[in-house]
Parts: sequence; structure tokens; C-alpha cells
Amino acid sequence: MPEEGVQLTPKSELLTAQEIITLARLFVKEGVEKIRLTGGEPLIRPDVVDIVGQLYKLEGLKTIAVTTNGINLARLLPRLKEAGLNAVNISLDTLVPAKFEFIVRRKGFHKVMEGIYKATELGYCPVKVNCVVMRGFNEDELLDFVDFTKDLPIDVRFIEYMPFDGNKWNFKKMVSYKEMLDTIKQQWPELEKLPCEASSTAKSYKVPHFQGQISFITSMSEHFCGSCNRLRITADGNLKVCLFGNSEVSLRDHLRSGASEEELVQIIGAAVGRKKKQHAGMFNISQMKNRPMILIGG
Repeated sequence: MPEEGVQLTPKSELLTAQEIITLARLFVKEGVEKIRLTGGEPLIRPDVVDIVGQLYKLEGLKTIAVTTNGINLARLLPRLKEAGLNAVNISLDTLVPAKFEFIVRRKGFHKVMEGIYKATELGYCPVKVNCVVMRGFNEDELLDFVDFTKDLPIDVRFIEYMPFDGNKWNFKKMVSYKEMLDTIKQQWPELEKLPCEASSTAKSYKVPHFQGQISFITSMSEHFCGSCNRLRITADGNLKVCLFGNSEVSLRDHLRSGASEEELVQIIGAAVGRKKKQHAGMFNISQMKNRPMILIGG
């Protein structure tokens, strides 16, 4: 959360549940097999369980996932699972409660941990834990996070610190994938690399005999733009074809002006066609205007 906070989007500007389902149906019809509900914070929507239930009815959709800060997860997860949710990502940048409060500017560390344990208890495997690593803040917790995978079926995903509005990005704060890997291998030289799908954004590893695993999201030091097949629709209905790009197309406005399904497909296709081969690089991205990550979604 940026120090100055973020301006909340008026409810009238957010996609309604019906608009979400309409767009989801369109994307699934065009071949999308996985939909993730993400940020800001999806679990504060009072209709989130209903949205998951309606997504579950879409023929051809194989995976319904959520990325959450975890505060409300333990309370809602049994109902979400029953509705059809089959994958969970939880954002957690520290295992130290005081640091947690500093980052998110509120209490709730123990609720997040409760959510992680509830997810494993309900059979989610792996439960993905997203950790943005920042030099001078939490890089000293790398080994603690790896140890966290010893007795739990979780995948701790170490994410290179990326530039977004409000996060005061600085190259010196970024800890590269290779530096993190070297640090971890000093403690666990037997660390094994795991196979991954061609479109995966993560490089995965496992300490032998640990229940869980770790992964690295190397967006800055070793981008994976060439194999990235992800599209994002923001909570207010804008299509982003690249997380780091600042161009957006309002699908909400087209929907509300009565665009036909065929017209929406053409608008989406044109936006995807303009997607660049790769992002502009960390130094150029840091100079570009873009939404704070909390308004994009992970």
C-alpha cells in the first residue's frame, strides 16, 4: 500500500457482477481456460462467492483462482470452495508481524496465516504465497520463507521488486532472482529445479523432502514476455495486455454503450494485436506513468 494510500474507485465505475460474467463468458468462448479474481482486494466484494459460482457454470473454464491479501480468506474460503474456487494465491511479504503492519498499514498478520492454514486444510495444493523481495526490508527472511515450505504444501513465490506508481521503486532495492537463488543454495545446496510449462511465469525449485516448493518471478532480471499469455481486466473494466504497459482499453464503457459481442471481440483482438514483444525494461518502466499495483491486481 502506498504511504499516501489510494483513492477508492466509486462503486458506479466498478464492473458489476453481471458485467464480469458477461466478459468472462466472452473470453472463455474465445479460448481462455483460467480466470483469476484479483486486486485491489477481491474478497471485500459482498458478491464474490456468487461471482465464483457463476464463473463455475461457464463451460470450458478449467480454473477459477483468487489472489488475496488473506485477511478475509479463512472466513470465506469454505463458501468459495463450495462455489467452485480451485486455486488460491495469498500475498505475504514478511513473516514478522511488525513488518506486516508497516507494509499494509493495518493489523491482520495472524488472520493471513490463518487463511494459509485454512487453505491447506481444505485441500488446496499448492497454496501459492506471493512475496515481493526488497533489499533492506525483507531479503533477510528468504531462508525463513523457504523453511515455511518444509511442512506445508505451499509454493512461496519470490517476486522481484517491480516499478509501479506509489511504490518508490529504486534499482538498489531490487534483489535479483540469481542473488536470491545463491543465498538459498548456501543453506540448501541440494535444492532441485522443477520442470515447468512453457507459458509459466515462474522458475520453480524444491528442497528434497520438503512438502512445499519455492518459485521465482523474474519479471525484471529475466523477463518472460515472449511466453506470457496473460490479459488483465481491472476492477473498473479496463483491459491491460501487459502488466507494465500504461495503455488501457475500457471494456466497461463499450459494454455500457451497448457494444455487441462481435464488436467486443474485435476491440479485444485489436488491443492484443498491439501488445509489444517485451516490456520496456526496468529503468524505462520506472519512468512511465502506470497504476499502483493495488489498482491493477496481481
